[in-house]
Amino acid sequence: MAEQTITQFIDKHYLHFNAAALREAAQGYMTHLEKGGKMFITLAGAMSSAELGKSLAEMIRQDKVHGISCTGANLEEDLYNLIAHDFYERIPNYRDLTPKEEEELLNRCLNRVTDTCIPEEEAMRRLDRPCLELWQAAEAKGERIFPHEVFYQLLRSGTLKEHYQIDPKDSWMMAACEKNLPIFVPGWEDSTLGNNFVAEFYKGRVKNPTTIRSGLEYMIELVKWYRETSEKNSIGFFQIGGGIAGDFPICVVPLIRQDLKQECELWGYFCQISDSTTSYGSYSGAVPNEKITWGKLGIKTPKYIIESDATIVAPLMFGYILGW
Repeated sequence: MAEQTITQFIDKHYLHFNAAALREAAQGYMTHLEKGGKMFITLAGAMSSAELGKSLAEMIRQDKVHGISCTGANLEEDLYNLIAHDFYERIPNYRDLTPKEEEELLNRCLNRVTDTCIPEEEAMRRLDRPCLELWQAAEAKGERIFPHEVFYQLLRSGTLKEHYQIDPKDSWMMAACEKNLPIFVPGWEDSTLGNNFVAEFYKGRVKNPTTIRSGLEYMIELVKWYRETSEKNSIGFFQIGGGIAGDFPICVVPLIRQDLKQECELWGYFCQISDSTTSYGSYSGAVPNEKITWGKLGIKTPKYIIESDATIVAPLMFGYILGW
């Protein structure tokens, strides 16, 4: 039997229900790019620990992603995986763990994310020192930098190279760094390194808490990026999960149109992979049409929602788009 590509397999078998939504959303993504559009991706949840970089990095390299909004956790966890992959432990029976077994993981410095444990010493502590040095260097020069810019400096310096434990091609942060991709990280303080920065402030090793630029400043930069980019290209919105990673950037359009009273194009494509329930009042679970009332999407905007597990859906969609 001849081998099938992911694209061929999906075209043959994904014909109904959520499967059809996946295929149609992937085709819509491709159509948007073929018409000269740009695509903005948002990463919530623990997609970096799920090793989404294995497919997302190639999407970035092939210019199928043009901007990213992500949580601080996704930003740092891609680098944790890059430098400490071999020390991670998988817990297939995580549903059966007792409180005592959870405490044993704590005592071994293993931080569990569902079935995957991030090794604190080899991942988090290994990143603390070089980040502190960059924070201190910026402070000494009177500079203020965004969290993702610290990581770009770190990757470009080669400081972490001796610790790489995966192929750097499977790191989406590495691919983003090579492209100098615009990244926006709302709520960075809700991350391990964000917490560490505050700890270093209390220890007196960083003195100016505004050395790291804030979420409001990220929004200012996002307004600039959206206005400049949308003048020439329609921008699509591909949302993986919910939460602040998606809620923050999608608001840039009504901010420009309703608050600034300036013209700009609506988002030109919308897709969300989510398992949130609409009836609970969750914004993450809202159907795309609700976004019309907020001035984010239009009546004719191609809209897709795939109610499924993003760790399954996103790599399949990226594989389809990449022609794997």
